[in-house]
Amino acid sequence: MKAVAVQVFGGPEGLAVVDLPDPRPGRGQVLIATEAIGVGGVDAVIRSGALAAYGFVEGHVLGGEIAGTVTAVGSGVDGSWVGMRVWAFAGVGGGYAELVIAPDVTLVPLLGDISAIDAVTLGSSGAVAHFGLRHARFAPGESVLVRGAAGGIGIMTVQLAVRGGASAVAVTTSSAERGDRLRELGATQVLDRAGGGGEAGYDVIIDVVAGAGLPSFFAKLNPNGRMVAVGAVAGDPPADFGAQLFAAFQRSMSFATFSGATVSDADRRGVIAELFAAAGRGEVRPVVHEVLPLDQAVLAHQKMAAGEVFGRIVLTTIAS
Repeated sequence: MKAVAVQVFGGPEGLAVVDLPDPRPGRGQVLIATEAIGVGGVDAVIRSGALAAYGFVEGHVLGGEIAGTVTAVGSGVDGSWVGMRVWAFAGVGGGYAELVIAPDVTLVPLLGDISAIDAVTLGSSGAVAHFGLRHARFAPGESVLVRGAAGGIGIMTVQLAVRGGASAVAVTTSSAERGDRLRELGATQVLDRAGGGGEAGYDVIIDVVAGAGLPSFFAKLNPNGRMVAVGAVAGDPPADFGAQLFAAFQRSMSFATFSGATVSDADRRGVIAELFAAAGRGEVRPVVHEVLPLDQAVLAHQKMAAGEVFGRIVLTTIAS
């Protein structure tokens, strides 16, 4: 089979198309012939070599979020999955390939008219947005700020906050054009990357960015406000970032992190299935930046590195 692996850690040019043996599913696993593969920020971090200390080595096949057709099952897996089109999560690797192994506990059937491309656009991003808002104890009538709203998680957070009855949904983004597109999705206020342009405080901040600028956003929280970091595309915050929270002790603000790894497979499947159904009803919109062939993964990563992407880049194994 064809796959895309990290031949050399560093920039996008370190990715290469390789020939690998067809995988075989083991116990509790299925084999999926992919149609669509989501390209995510974590793929770029792994490709860079920043996570080498965590066991990622050169030769690693990137990608975790896929959609396609189950072609075989391993022991202990219901054979009725064979021939079914599904969304699946392969983990932290193996997804940039024509054939992918995934645990059966991650599978969500693709029902109705939802396409494989839309499925990998909505799936993981939508689940992180949903559970991130829940982790922040978001309630109808509260105001929300989404920091880093032009990516997949940010776009889904905007839509779910609107759908959940937010009184206002502010966003940070890098251009007026992106701000206009976010307004079309329900944003009511557009701030610059540093948070400039906003006057009111917010009850909830969902932060996809982190990095050096994270502490400055504590000042934008209302008393009893909650900030939840669901990503760190700009890297870790300063080591002393909590000092600003403590300095505002009397405002009773809080900060937390959220990782999808803390969600049960059953809960994740249920939320993703509902998101797919909501998309079918027109209640949420998958935002696809571009669809590229699997062998153009280098270009996909170059576009991400250049900050060109609004929504999700999707790789496909289906000839156009």
